[in-house]
Amino acid sequence: MAKQPTGSKTKPSTRRRRSAAKDTVGTNPPPTPQTTESPISSETASAAPVPQERPTTQSRLEPEQPEQPEQPEQPEQPEQPEQPEQPEQPEQPEQPEQPEQPEQPEASPVVAQPPAREAPAPYPESEPPPPSAPARPGLFVVHVTPELATVAKVGGLADVVFGLSRELAIRGNHVEIVLPKYASMRYDQIYDLHEVHRDLWVPWYDGAIHCSVYFGFVHDRKCFFIEPHSGDDFFDRPAIYGYPDDVLRYAFFSRAAIEFLWQSGKHPDVIHCHDWQTALLPVYLYEFYQRLGMTHPRVCLTIHNFAHQGVVDGELLHATGLQHPARFHHHDRLGDPRYPGMLNLLKGGIVYSNFVTTVSPRYAFETKDQGQGFGLEGVLHAHQIKYGGVVNGIDYDLWNPEIDRHIPARYGLETIEAKYDDKRALRQRLMLADNEKAIVAFIGRLDPQKGLELVRHAIFYTLERGAQFVLLGSSPDPAINADFWGLKRMLNDSPDCHLEIGFDEELAHLIYAGADMMLVPSRFEPCGLTQMIALRYGTIPVVRAVGGLADTVFDKDHAARPLHERNGYVFNDYDHAGLESALGRAIACYHDYPGDFRALMHNAMRTDYSWNRPGQDYLNIYDYIRNG
Repeated sequence: MAKQPTGSKTKPSTRRRRSAAKDTVGTNPPPTPQTTESPISSETASAAPVPQERPTTQSRLEPEQPEQPEQPEQPEQPEQPEQPEQPEQPEQPEQPEQPEQPEQPEASPVVAQPPAREAPAPYPESEPPPPSAPARPGLFVVHVTPELATVAKVGGLADVVFGLSRELAIRGNHVEIVLPKYASMRYDQIYDLHEVHRDLWVPWYDGAIHCSVYFGFVHDRKCFFIEPHSGDDFFDRPAIYGYPDDVLRYAFFSRAAIEFLWQSGKHPDVIHCHDWQTALLPVYLYEFYQRLGMTHPRVCLTIHNFAHQGVVDGELLHATGLQHPARFHHHDRLGDPRYPGMLNLLKGGIVYSNFVTTVSPRYAFETKDQGQGFGLEGVLHAHQIKYGGVVNGIDYDLWNPEIDRHIPARYGLETIEAKYDDKRALRQRLMLADNEKAIVAFIGRLDPQKGLELVRHAIFYTLERGAQFVLLGSSPDPAINADFWGLKRMLNDSPDCHLEIGFDEELAHLIYAGADMMLVPSRFEPCGLTQMIALRYGTIPVVRAVGGLADTVFDKDHAARPLHERNGYVFNDYDHAGLESALGRAIACYHDYPGDFRALMHNAMRTDYSWNRPGQDYLNIYDYIRNG
């Protein structure tokens, strides 16, 4: 019976700059790249020790049993108490238990030896943690961001701020978040929203705009929402982005955020800004607010995507009070390198911030040295001592098949068989044929960055190889949406294909759990969350080796890594042959070598891409710019 189009499930969808001496204060020490390269090597090593320790413990236990009758003949064994110098440690409280050892030689001297060997072991292991705990006090960190899950989300930026802020708070830091008070926010996700600052006047053009500031909790995160009262209705609009005055809107928000921190007496250790929307904040800080007494904060800027930079004409200087056009149009400040006479907000953020990160080490290299900086490569080279990459993490409280409330069957590494119950549930929901075929999935924005040509080719290639294909996504471009709606109608009668044009959070969770492979064939990818979520669900990623994809997925057949660290399939060339080389191997392994595919699933689920390691990396960066 032919399927009907599932249209009902579709969702249409800143005081002068500090002197050169001050600028070099935060960028003198050379070890900054080390803090940003650590996530790659440390993440992948975490899964190895578990399987390797078990055989070694067994091999030690087995020879001890046959040697027991021979041990009474060896006179050297009673001399062993002289060998360990550890009995000299009377300071530790656990050693008074050792007087019981002389009673054991009555039964056999061999039995008394294992406690003597095992007792000193925990002491050196328990000594390092105490001095490391008080190594540094908690920090006061303020995130200034245009997005935050779950109240105002457009892309991955919202998830990063949401996850990182929680990780920093868990580590004993005081974290606050400042964002605009959008009319389109999910107010049901904000607890105890109330007004805390009524008379915030923000300089703008030749006057000032009156603002109110609200406070509320977003899943235990302390958030301040700035609401301007202006005829411009900066944030009282149906959508977050997509307006001709977007650059001016967020230039105002950045000024309002720093004005609020100053007027309220907040002097954070670190102000963490995100993307071009808040990149003017360090400019305001060092041009205006340091002379007003805000000399304590340091600024870290995270760039999530270099494709969006906030380029605008000189009107910005008049609006923001950044006078002296010749000063700010200079190539050492905000002057755009590609468009003479224009100003570049993201460039200003790079120049004025104490440290700049992007969301993966590979993407940091690509943007600085491989032409993916969209004109800012020279700026990154000039400031490379304070530039690096940190791989994002994902929230395992939200993306975790063991506790996921959106899937019918929860499962973990030891109960992975239940994943196939989710696979059947996915087929039932999308009216796919229930058979032994593999399910290949794509979840994400239908954006040219995501490699739409290869996505389209993968649909037909997957069907030709005897597998099923599922797509969930939409595009802000009507032409792209129309193209994929045409594909949907063309393939509507196929029992092995379903395209869902729109976005459904619950369905996304079910696809992650029920699919066998996740396709991410991006042209460029700063970090990517899709592949990391897929790994957590045991869904094997098939990715192109760019940006964060290359930092997180390692090819089963060709990666220069131990077998237990390989977790997916990777291709290099952006063409049909490259895609087929990886996707074809994945489908073949599923059908022909199910044991190998199951082992790969276990490798994927053991991979740790939580916020634990990125959180420590950012704390290292904060300490570096504060102490530099």
